[in-house]
Amino acid sequence: MQEYIAQSAGEMADVAKKIRDHFPDERKFALYGEMGAGKTTLVRAFKALLDIEDPVSSPTFSLINEYFSQPFGAVFHCDFYRLKNEREAVDIGVMDLFESNGFVFVEWPEKIENLLPTTFVKVKIIQRENDRLIQIDK
Repeated sequence: MQEYIAQSAGEMADVAKKIRDHFPDERKFALYGEMGAGKTTLVRAFKALLDIEDPVSSPTFSLINEYFSQPFGAVFHCDFYRLKNEREAVDIGVMDLFESNGFVFVEWPEKIENLLPTTFVKVKIIQRENDRLIQIDK
């Protein structure tokens, strides 16, 4: 397990780079953490690494945002906070995303734990008083 500490959004960008360097061939990331822990901030940090030009926002209401990266292709940002059950995730096509070659970042993966392939890199963000502890496990 890898662990990092971030005290700011700028340091989250450093953490994103370290994750990318440590898992250069991985494209699927499950982001665990309480509301406000920094999951979307981490996805925004990946934005620069993946050369995404569009602004990255939380897909809380749309559930899935799709972005395009010139060098990497499709990038999907999912927020499953509002899902009532795993069936809703299946109905909106998450299994196709998981099987795609695109990058996939999933916020609130615990809502669909039984659907997540074991290939996902698990990123847990723990909000503390003055910083965030980020734990990465494969």
